[in-house]
Amino acid sequence: MTDQPHVSRRTFVGGVAALTSATLMSRVLQAESAAAAEPGTDGTGTRIDRHALVSRHRVVRHSSDLDLPVQVGNGRFAFGADVTGLQTFVPFNTLSDWGWHADALPAGKEIADYRGTVWDTYGRDVSYWTDDDNEPELHNWLRENPHRANLGRIGMRLLKADGTEATESDLADTVQELDPWTGILRSAFRLEGHRVTVETACHPGQDVMGVRIESALVRLGRLSVFLDFPYATAAGRNKFEAPYVGLWDRPELHTTVLRRRGRTPVVTHTMDATRYEVGLALSPGARVSRSDPRRHRYEVMGEGDQLDVAALFAPEVRGAVPGVGEVVRQSETWWPRFWRTGGAVDLSASEDPRWRELERRIVLSQYHLAVNDAGNDPAQESGLVNNGWYGKFHMEMYWWHAFQYALWNRWPLLDRGTDIYERFLPTARRLATSQGFRGARWPKMTTTYGDAIGRESPGTPTCLLIWQQPHPLFLAELDHQAHPGRSTLLKWREVVHESAEFIASFAHREESGRYVIGPPIMCCNERNPPAQTLNPAFELSYWRFGLRIAQEWRERLGMAREPYWDEVLDGLAPLPVEDGVYVLYEGVTDMWTEYNTNHPDPVAPFGMLPGDGVDVETMRATTQKVRETWPVADLYSWDFPLLAMNAARLGDPDSAVEYLLHQRFGFTGTGLPASGKSGVPSPYFPAAGGLLYAVAMMCAGWRDSPGGPAGERGRPGPQGVAPGFPDQGWTVCWEGLTPAL
Repeated sequence: MTDQPHVSRRTFVGGVAALTSATLMSRVLQAESAAAAEPGTDGTGTRIDRHALVSRHRVVRHSSDLDLPVQVGNGRFAFGADVTGLQTFVPFNTLSDWGWHADALPAGKEIADYRGTVWDTYGRDVSYWTDDDNEPELHNWLRENPHRANLGRIGMRLLKADGTEATESDLADTVQELDPWTGILRSAFRLEGHRVTVETACHPGQDVMGVRIESALVRLGRLSVFLDFPYATAAGRNKFEAPYVGLWDRPELHTTVLRRRGRTPVVTHTMDATRYEVGLALSPGARVSRSDPRRHRYEVMGEGDQLDVAALFAPEVRGAVPGVGEVVRQSETWWPRFWRTGGAVDLSASEDPRWRELERRIVLSQYHLAVNDAGNDPAQESGLVNNGWYGKFHMEMYWWHAFQYALWNRWPLLDRGTDIYERFLPTARRLATSQGFRGARWPKMTTTYGDAIGRESPGTPTCLLIWQQPHPLFLAELDHQAHPGRSTLLKWREVVHESAEFIASFAHREESGRYVIGPPIMCCNERNPPAQTLNPAFELSYWRFGLRIAQEWRERLGMAREPYWDEVLDGLAPLPVEDGVYVLYEGVTDMWTEYNTNHPDPVAPFGMLPGDGVDVETMRATTQKVRETWPVADLYSWDFPLLAMNAARLGDPDSAVEYLLHQRFGFTGTGLPASGKSGVPSPYFPAAGGLLYAVAMMCAGWRDSPGGPAGERGRPGPQGVAPGFPDQGWTVCWEGLTPAL
């Protein structure tokens, strides 16, 4: 690690602190000890004052947002709060990556009854789960089940002097502050002159939320804490169910039981086949009881002026529940360690006045992704805030959610879920085989719940989308870049092979000898006619990338190259060009009036991807065409980081920064990313993940960036050391980042 920072208009600090071990445990241990391993100006081995960097972006608000909460969480579990620090006035959600529910199958139906639709695939009849005209009810059930369950609501019951319940408008001097450095949420207000302070935190290692309330209202019997349990959202509800999850008016459909296990009160909640428990740790003298026998609501009353409630959510509560003090201590230990390790970007020395907003987005995106997007499974688009697409995750968006962790050297978080491909292998192999292909075909919209693990959800875009297929090859290459060695090669060997086998077998050899992909195929932007789509530009480039990486992987393992993969790679059709620019797919008509919508796929091969099969000057003309003709209002929010990465690779850092600060690339006052599309739920975490990937790339560079990747050079190159940022107005200090591919 470089000891002295390079100070220039574009500068870096420290270079790459690459991790060397390929095992999860050693990565975790190294990350946890990194802060003490090397000297630094602040005792953490860093040259950026990370505490100052993070602390200047504390979140402060004075009223509740009725749509979006402030959260505490650990990446697998999150609790959304209103301005009181709990879910007192707004029924926000408590979600996890393990809490799922499924409705009963339609009467008399079995999953095997769903046959899908036959599509002509290279002259073969192949059934895809795009639809089944004979089974509309089963089609909807398969899309909507299983769905993520809201584990319960925890709030305060506040009584005014006349005995009526207070509303938020009755509060005075309300202020709330989220400290991302410690992960602690502090709230304060007055009710009829009585001050109430609330401290809310989440345990980083267990799914425990803890709250400490201090007020004379506790002693007066006018402040208590309630726990309320909804029934899971029924099938048939809007797939964009936001901001609240669950049905509160169906108490007859589920049960809750309060029992004691030793000194621990435990509530068991049962909804059909879904069963989980909530164990409580309370302050001395506090007691919990069912407040209404007709509802699934419990109330905790305290003594004195302090009330502590810690709630552990788990499939089964075993052992003691950590108290609030322990929850807070763990949070105050874990979060500073998170911030002191991995990458950091400091823009405070910049002259451009927009530095503060971009830095705010960078810092708070890291917090929100660590809360919502660092679980054992890939996250849904709206993380653990609310349910979009019934709470299911989308494998094609795994890149945009999580791959940024590799560039920010946060492998302990990324490693929690990278075995998803191993877990999905049996299902993915069966899917490929059922369609007449080899290898493993990775699903799009799916879950890991019960026997639904890796099962496709029906739908035309869902089952014909293919750009998620090379993702594991991309992730494996990121892992190898960070952790070169045989253990990494062996870890990914089977997944790499099976992914490449499908990619090669999906390509079709024409009589001319050319290999093509599609139809049927759904492009990344999901606005093409799948039965007529041949050779989409983005997917062709990704197919080339995937097969190239797979062959390099074999060579690293000491194996011979796979001849058929080379045959396909050498024979793949070129990226389609019309009038000197890349187009969505080969033969598309009205490209720049009818198909310039949603994601700007033609620029993705030289932005998100490193450019396999790309002619740079043709890409430069394509990028200009996109800027001139693509309606900004039709872009998703993650499209702006995509455009920024494309601009950076083309040597246009001014445009790269402009895209990351575009007015339609919205972030709320609390730092949550908006979707950018009407009808799509916010927050939309691919936008935050894309921002962080783009920023890391703009700082540390990429393999063929000007002068070589800054992280590999360890010194300024001829074009500066943050190749994606402009020379004028921006002083970029960064450390601990890894170059993009």
